Amino acid sequence: MKKISALLLLFLFSAMLIVSCGESKPKVDKIKIIASAKKIFSTLPKTMPGSENDTPERIALGKKLYFDDRLSVNDEQSCNFCHALDDGGAGVDNNPVSTGAKGDDGTRNSPTVLNAGFHFVQFWDGRAKDLFEQAKGPILNPVEMAMPDAKAVEDKIGAIDEYKEDFAKAFPEEKKVTFDNIAEAIAAFERTLITKDRFDNFLQGNPAALTDTEAEGLDIFIKKGCTTCHTGPLLGGNMYQKTGLYHAYKDTTDKGRFDLTKNVADMYIFKVPSLRNIALTAPYFHDGQVATLTEAVSEMSKMQLTEPLTKEEEKKVVTFLGSLSDKDILKAQK
Repeated sequence: MKKISALLLLFLFSAMLIVSCGESKPKVDKIKIIASAKKIFSTLPKTMPGSENDTPERIALGKKLYFDDRLSVNDEQSCNFCHALDDGGAGVDNNPVSTGAKGDDGTRNSPTVLNAGFHFVQFWDGRAKDLFEQAKGPILNPVEMAMPDAKAVEDKIGAIDEYKEDFAKAFPEEKKVTFDNIAEAIAAFERTLITKDRFDNFLQGNPAALTDTEAEGLDIFIKKGCTTCHTGPLLGGNMYQKTGLYHAYKDTTDKGRFDLTKNVADMYIFKVPSLRNIALTAPYFHDGQVATLTEAVSEMSKMQLTEPLTKEEEKKVVTFLGSLSDKDILKAQK
């Protein structure tokens, strides 16, 4: 009897210990986190600005041009070369900086083309106002695709028989190849590159779309002030900010918008990047010198927050950021 009583007491004590341990860790209140998130973020719109004039013919032409190596001086470099969309690509080349048609390296990391049309400006320094202007830049940039001028591009593409019919269908008013039409067609295709992820499902009211740890990471992201810069449907892409608000970035060579404007107030100012698909687009920052997302979150925490994240908080934020990855790309990469 004494043995049985001792075993019974041990069992009851163990049960109480399990219950008390369970009670010490409250369940994540995802409904409350959804409500908080919806005040700061929003789901990606179904269409991009400017897409109202995009026709199927124009989009098809833009896609063909996007993947055409002949837009470069050496016939070996397409838009897709630096902003890969094939084979599960997330619109980047995953290199610190990209190598151009003449073998020279660029100075800034190639940002993803996914959701790019939602950004308030294009490029790290905002030198292009929209996708139309952006599409022209790399083709004529001497370090990138290195075509000598707009006429050379028109002559080269215009001499390709298959494109004559394509341009006539896509631009029936002009029925010819122009540099502007090339850029407009590429932009039309890029305006279709809208991703779909679990975070949007969460914002739409599905608490099961994020795991408990991901939801905790989102809660930390909001409460610690990461949303000072990373807001809206893109979680970024809608403002400029200084890199190194409280502690300078390790490399101060690139002066950001200052190099464009020569205004001292623009020193180390860059466009805030979107965090959509961020887990797929390593390496990070304008110079591509931060290899992993964990390092990137840690660096940003030290440079931009008044109260840096703890290591445990960093891990949870990184886990949350994984929920911003496009579902189809993740499937393609498996």
